Amino acid sequence: MNSERFNAYRIMWVLVLYDLPTETKTNMREVSLFRKKLLDDGFSLFQFSIYVRHCPSRENAEVHINRVKSMLPKAGKVAIICITDKQFGEIEIFFARNKEEPPSTYLQLELF
Repeated sequence: MNSERFNAYRIMWVLVLYDLPTETKTNMREVSLFRKKLLDDGFSLFQFSIYVRHCPSRENAEVHINRVKSMLPKAGKVAIICITDKQFGEIEIFFARNKEEPPSTYLQLELF
């Protein structure tokens, strides 16, 4: 097995941050639909209005970034950030002054 395949600088995390309007029922429907599409694409809730997805490579991350771009709502702000697993692993998370561990990295299963 190629050791570079699981390199912490090759594995990527895609973060989607959004601030969408919720004044009308139509706006609420669009927010719900956008959130559902993120979940269907394998993103997980990291924090309110922030979703993350683990990707085994930069190429795979680009696929999911393009997918998010194709489902952008008509109004509001959406930011997409792509960082390495090494950078993501250095996040310090606190909940009520208690330090928490960042989400664990997924192991990729290969079928031949």
